[in-house]
Amino acid sequence: MGTTSFLTRAQRLLRIRNQLVRECLGEVLSTFVMMTITLASAAQKIAFYQTKGTIMTSYLGGALGVMGGIYTAGGISGAHMNPAFSLAMCLIEQFPWWKFPIFVAVQIVGSFIAAGAVYILYYDAIWHYSNGTLTVTGPQETASIFATYPADFVSIGNGFLDQVIGTGVLIIVVMGIMDPRNKPVPKGLEPVVVALLVLSIECSMGANCGCPLNPARDIGPRVFTYLAGWGPEVFSRGNGWWWVPLVAPLLGAAVGTYLYQLFVAFHYPEEKSEVLAEQGSIVLVNTAISSADIGRSPKERDSGETEPAGYPPPQSPSSTVSPTVPITPLKES
Repeated sequence: MGTTSFLTRAQRLLRIRNQLVRECLGEVLSTFVMMTITLASAAQKIAFYQTKGTIMTSYLGGALGVMGGIYTAGGISGAHMNPAFSLAMCLIEQFPWWKFPIFVAVQIVGSFIAAGAVYILYYDAIWHYSNGTLTVTGPQETASIFATYPADFVSIGNGFLDQVIGTGVLIIVVMGIMDPRNKPVPKGLEPVVVALLVLSIECSMGANCGCPLNPARDIGPRVFTYLAGWGPEVFSRGNGWWWVPLVAPLLGAAVGTYLYQLFVAFHYPEEKSEVLAEQGSIVLVNTAISSADIGRSPKERDSGETEPAGYPPPQSPSSTVSPTVPITPLKES
């Protein structure tokens, strides 16, 4: 009784009514969950000399991290957790462009905080493994726990193409999962299916450069390592590789989005735009974002309802995104 009373008072004091702020909080938390599991899986593998983890446990941890993040805030922000997915939603007019930079920022913040949490969690192990020196290269480097780096023989061009293709495949399949006129996934299992998708991409396309697929997943932890003591080499290693995981996944998301439209979505029987919107179709149609899109923009005010923001967003009558999936992919090993 006392606990309930305390929680009730806390809710009244702390409850945030602005929809945009609520979405941002959900996005930060979901990204934090995804990245904490992802980075901790890598730390357990590297810092313990692969006696407590392998490449497969690292891949599996990353995929399950995606699932955990989606379940954490899929019904609040859509749990995008990835600027590439947010961009894809903008391109098919299911997410407002003015929210895109906001979501990108909070996704990076969530990744940065997760990197700090994993560093604290495995602080002793990291310093023991590295013999007291935080290095970016060499047999006892630990920078790859946090950010991705290409194999020594992989060129910038090959790595860039790797990320365009990997992210493109990711977005194509997510589009299919979201499309109610395609092959629907049982409600509630969408995060599981997305996790399996991420795992399959990691297992098949992770060798070249660690399979980032997500700009926020890479730049947040990379900045953390720069500030925490690994130094500027985190940006120079791999011939200045750092910009590739920022740019290539965004291009891959655009390619994947339009390929799905070109090969699948454009060829459904014609239906009125209003019907498509009601069905949550991802067919590219000229439908405006619902006025339920909240957050404070100059012409909007809080409506108290959740806008579809993500990998298959939360179901809601006003949602213009497929109610089929509250998911969001993104992650790496």
